[in-house]
Amino acid sequence: MKTNIYYAITIICISSFLILGCKNDKDISETPTLINSEVVADLETPPVEATSDMDAADDPAIWIHPDDPTKSLIIATNKKLGIAVYNLQGDELYFYPAGDVNNIDVRYGFEFGNGEKGDIAACSERVENKILFYRINKEDGSLTEIHGDRFMSDIPEVYGFSLYHSPNSGKFYAFMNGKSGIIEQWELSPFEDGELTGTIVATLNVDTQPEGMVTDDEMGHLYVGEEELGIWKFNAEPSEVNEPVFISNSDTSNTFISYDVEGLTIYYAANNKGYLIASSQGNNSYAIFERGGDNEYLGSFSIVDGIIDGVQETDGIDVINLNLGGQFSKGLFIAQDGENFDGGSILPQNFKVVSWKKIANLFDPPLLTDNTYNISK
Repeated sequence: MKTNIYYAITIICISSFLILGCKNDKDISETPTLINSEVVADLETPPVEATSDMDAADDPAIWIHPDDPTKSLIIATNKKLGIAVYNLQGDELYFYPAGDVNNIDVRYGFEFGNGEKGDIAACSERVENKILFYRINKEDGSLTEIHGDRFMSDIPEVYGFSLYHSPNSGKFYAFMNGKSGIIEQWELSPFEDGELTGTIVATLNVDTQPEGMVTDDEMGHLYVGEEELGIWKFNAEPSEVNEPVFISNSDTSNTFISYDVEGLTIYYAANNKGYLIASSQGNNSYAIFERGGDNEYLGSFSIVDGIIDGVQETDGIDVINLNLGGQFSKGLFIAQDGENFDGGSILPQNFKVVSWKKIANLFDPPLLTDNTYNISK
């Protein structure tokens, strides 16, 4: 949720504050210590179609091309108009006038009911309170609508969204939340005509407004950002009893977190390694937590002015570990920019892209740069 207040960010890199009480058997010397807190963007997308005062750009998702990762795409939402698709050079390839779409996600290898598998993108739509589903054309990355009107929600005002592919059952699910704190879990199944259908199989909740969500398709976790509190970890499998665990240091007891907690994403690495990353919108930064164990907090960084302007008031984020070629050979991180500038002029919002290697090198020892784990396979 975009605020009207512009915050300047100063992150002081003092390891005694950043290494916040290891609660496992890992020796402190093995914990990455933040040695620099700033990176500059490597690439940006064009401004979204909107006026410069509109809160329009919202959430990106990275789709990995099945044959050539350098042809992977960014699928992102303009919550005033629809869905834009960009290549890794930042060029807009397609635009779909899908309505007031909010959070978007992708998954791979969905069975469409005719023996054929393919990739899907899906997002929440805030006017009619429903989920929109699209098939991703592997040849050119274009989108084909496959949802019909079968995913109408009972939530008064839908908001955050995430897909989930269960490592236990192989089933696909969609999680959608609303500003009231309700979270619906839909089980997806194909129709014979190639369109999808779904059934609500569980309902979760947090006490106040959530938005950002991400699921871990290997470890079976659902992470939910309660905007003015912090991050909760649920079991992503449908269950009658699903007591969440609060992620330590994801609230303002951590001086490097400032509400709202917004976008969430996971950096996957082999052997259950990797990172949970959250947008700390109130101080224009991104908090990095361990993916495993108790999700230990490691440190925060910001995207500052360079040849491309810095990033403020971020809503959605995404990250990928795979080799996407060139400057993104170690993966990339992408963030929505709530204050997009060209010199002294403010433009409509857009998305900024940063090499994951630059982020990893903010730490000593560097964070993982693991190209071996491929979540799309």
